[in-house]
Amino acid sequence: MTLRRRDVTVALLATPIARGASSLKVAVVGAGVFGAWTAYSLLQSGASVTLIDAYGAGNSRSSSGGETRIIRMAYGPDAIYTRFALRALGLWKEFFAEHGYPYFRPDGVLWMAKQDNPYARASMGVMREAGVRFDVLSPSELRRRYPQIQVEEDVGAIYESESGALMARSAVEAVTEQFVKRGGRFVNSLVRPPAGKGKLDAVRTASGESIPADAFVFACGPWLPKVFPELLGNRIFPTRQEVIFFGPPAGDESFWPPKMPVWIDFSDNLGFYGFPNIDDRGFKVAFDKHGPPADPDNMERILGEDKLREARRYVARRFPALRNAPVIESRICQYENTSNGDFLIDRHPSWDNVWLVGGGSGHGFKHGPAVGEYASERVLKGGTIDPRFSLATKNIRQDRAVY
Repeated sequence: MTLRRRDVTVALLATPIARGASSLKVAVVGAGVFGAWTAYSLLQSGASVTLIDAYGAGNSRSSSGGETRIIRMAYGPDAIYTRFALRALGLWKEFFAEHGYPYFRPDGVLWMAKQDNPYARASMGVMREAGVRFDVLSPSELRRRYPQIQVEEDVGAIYESESGALMARSAVEAVTEQFVKRGGRFVNSLVRPPAGKGKLDAVRTASGESIPADAFVFACGPWLPKVFPELLGNRIFPTRQEVIFFGPPAGDESFWPPKMPVWIDFSDNLGFYGFPNIDDRGFKVAFDKHGPPADPDNMERILGEDKLREARRYVARRFPALRNAPVIESRICQYENTSNGDFLIDRHPSWDNVWLVGGGSGHGFKHGPAVGEYASERVLKGGTIDPRFSLATKNIRQDRAVY
């Protein structure tokens, strides 16, 4: 095969599949970061795995497409995600080192916030407990270290020196590539939504192939509401998200790493984050606020003038040297949000052998290896599902709590 490069809280007890992993057949639908890592982890555990994706691993329609994603440890009081991120960083680095992929950039992550911000204070407490290395920068120290960033008198920062950027599309392709090299099967086809209940015997592709398995994992991100409209149509909310790359002035290295880290601006309600000029693609500015509803298949991915104006206003205030910088690239991606931002990792209520893995909610990419490991263990061994990942805690009204 050739890969194309480019409000109820309950603890559920999952029942393990009654056979050894070495003889278990699993089909994973969706080759984004959650699906690719779940398939890879299952294969490492001895299962026979087929990975299926309609558009290919790391494709531009997926939430895992695009060039870069942040990996950081600051999560306010949500220690579960700090722990997951730490585990994932170790697995990413181990994977890249083993196979020689240069897809982690340890350029650091700068998390800007007002000094009295409770989320920032909670982040520091959790990270200290977890052993994460970070510096706390006062407004004056922030301005001294990064004179290209203009901040108000009450805005400081947390700097995570060991965090940074993941090269997203390339990383997903790499995991899928190694999955195939180790004996996994990749199928590039659309999967028809299954019907019925009890035990699913096979999934069927648009080309007419039937793919039987003992267990099925649907990790198809913003397509989950399309595959399971009655169950997830009002519980997973895909939204349109704009990304803009501004061209720094010629010869000005202050927006290249290492002089400029990955950054997140939590100092006001605007919701921006971005990346330095990695690989000369431009200075990336992205909107973290949820956009309008999105259709991952048919959405026109063209930047709107209103979003460009909003980004320019922000850049002129926070990065004055880029006030008149040209736009050299833009992208439209999507988040697939749960009601509050928690992941969905749970068994389908109508099928004993079907699992749902998704709800990355704009912060999920970094966690891919840890999610894959966790989902693989649930499928193979059963065990208690963390209530925060359960379907029962996914509501029909959005009230974002995880950032």
